[in-house]
Amino acid sequence: MTRHTTPPGPPGAAHEAGDRGLRVVVTGATGNIGTGLLGLLREDDRVGSVLAIARRPPGTPPERAGDGDGPAGATARDDKVTWLRADVCQADLVHHFEGADAVVHLAWLFHPSHRPSVTWRTNVLGSTRVFHAAAAAGVAALVHASSVAAYSPGPKEHGVDESWPTHGWPASAYCREKAYVERVLDTFAQDHPAMRVVRLRPGIVFRRESAAQQRRIFAGPLLSRRMVRPSRYPAMPDVPGLRFQTLHTDDTADAFRRAVLTPVRGPFNLAADPPVDAKMLARVFGTRTLRVPARPVLAAVAAAWRLHLVPTPDGLLEAVLRMPLMDTTRARTELGWQPRHSAEETVEEFAAGLRGGAGGPTPALADRLPGGGRARELATGVGERT
Repeated sequence: MTRHTTPPGPPGAAHEAGDRGLRVVVTGATGNIGTGLLGLLREDDRVGSVLAIARRPPGTPPERAGDGDGPAGATARDDKVTWLRADVCQADLVHHFEGADAVVHLAWLFHPSHRPSVTWRTNVLGSTRVFHAAAAAGVAALVHASSVAAYSPGPKEHGVDESWPTHGWPASAYCREKAYVERVLDTFAQDHPAMRVVRLRPGIVFRRESAAQQRRIFAGPLLSRRMVRPSRYPAMPDVPGLRFQTLHTDDTADAFRRAVLTPVRGPFNLAADPPVDAKMLARVFGTRTLRVPARPVLAAVAAAWRLHLVPTPDGLLEAVLRMPLMDTTRARTELGWQPRHSAEETVEEFAAGLRGGAGGPTPALADRLPGGGRARELATGVGERT
């Protein structure tokens, strides 16, 4: 990997931190985007040190890998990254943020989807704690991981820019939480004009190593590797509105790195071309398309979710059918960001990861849960784990 010696963007864009290099804090560092970002920060000469915060850092004992409780503290360290086991809802974040040049906030819960009060606590109240702790610690830059899911319903024929309303889709807890945090940041940025506040709004982020985690989050234990092999499906459902954007984890991580190092503010859309639709999915999975109405598909997902057969409620699928396509001009011009992977390449890589049961190096990305894999997923409640 190339080591960077000048900032991406205007000369002198990076915050001057002396010989020590920038000190960056990353919350939610064990997830899909977090692990990709840590790799880039490790290789960047302008970054001197990284504090990686997670509820389950690498090396967490298996008996603790399913929870975020217990004593917090540094658990591992390499030449640039120090790991801290901590929950953003409980930890003394001001203490951990002191001396940092930038905080990148990635920590987010998808589950338990049947208990939205739990996800709200981490995603909204935890995020608010992160923002205010960064201000109290005197951090110069805050980079927050928002999402296309924060956007209100919009067009599928062309992209919208960052001024599109961010009220989410009310039937989805995930969208409501992403939209609410956008409102929190509106007020926060006004109250802290000296802090550089950046919001990145990526499409759906995939890579091979995220396959096992995202299968657990979105599809559950009943989706087998055999089911995603080419030609296993008689047809790919072509539901009205099924047109969305995706991008590779490496490209997403690069945008976050640039947001840390470039003197930009405000929101940025992130996506790769072309948009994903039923025809592309049919090519990837070696089948044909079949046009079906949305209502029975949503009803089937809703029934499966209520029966704890799938972890994702129908509201999130409905949001995908309604969310707009995004225009990424601002990220390309102001961040100097350009995705290296096309959307179809990304989907093909992710599909290969599903077929192979691929996972990553952290507890969050592991190819199977400790103590039983898919059987443990069923035993602990589909859509109930945190």
